[in-house]
Amino acid sequence: MSEVAIIEIEGLHKIYQMGRVGVPALRGVDLHVARGEFLIIVGPSGSGKSTLFHIIGGLTPPTSGHVRVAGRDLASMTDRGRTLLRKQTVGFVFQRFNLLPNLTARDNIAVARHIAGMDRKPDPYFDEVLRLLGIAHRLDHKPSALSGGEQQRIAIARAIVNRPAILLADEPTGNLDTANSTTVLELLKNLNEQYGQTTLLITHNPDVAVYGHHTVHMRDGRIVERT
Repeated sequence: MSEVAIIEIEGLHKIYQMGRVGVPALRGVDLHVARGEFLIIVGPSGSGKSTLFHIIGGLTPPTSGHVRVAGRDLASMTDRGRTLLRKQTVGFVFQRFNLLPNLTARDNIAVARHIAGMDRKPDPYFDEVLRLLGIAHRLDHKPSALSGGEQQRIAIARAIVNRPAILLADEPTGNLDTANSTTVLELLKNLNEQYGQTTLLITHNPDVAVYGHHTVHMRDGRIVERT
């Protein structure tokens, strides 16, 4: 793990407007994430961890503060710039697998390569990812024919097939049983170790912390502890 920061956050605030009322979701968050780090962000519902995730991924603009991702200042970027950031630098894994139901597993993964303009290039990394995730034999099945654990592995393959520098995983085991949760967490740990991919995993379960290098605890829109 390199000590060079790939994510730099200072004085981050996010306020959502609910009619005339401002509801604070983040209250002055400071966070630096080293390149290659596997960081676990733990907190109860409403602690601000998902808002932080969406801001880092360029999905939601901050109200104030500074956010730099891979050396780029998100506040100075256009919508198009943030879209390119998501295509080229950030991969997403969500609690809901978000697979396209009418496409096979292979085609669900291929969509990500097409969006990034990489589908015309042969890439041995694609086969390596399939082998590591143990899903090569399930590629011709549609999501309805796959187990929850298999669907999440397909979602992970889709997120990493373009080799993003940063992987953001939001409650990736929330819809899985214990055995499949362990499998997915071990896979994310292995991907981080083998490819040096910076990984931020958001969870409400403090037991997941054993898979990361460091853990950030959030409460009421603030970071209250880093271990």
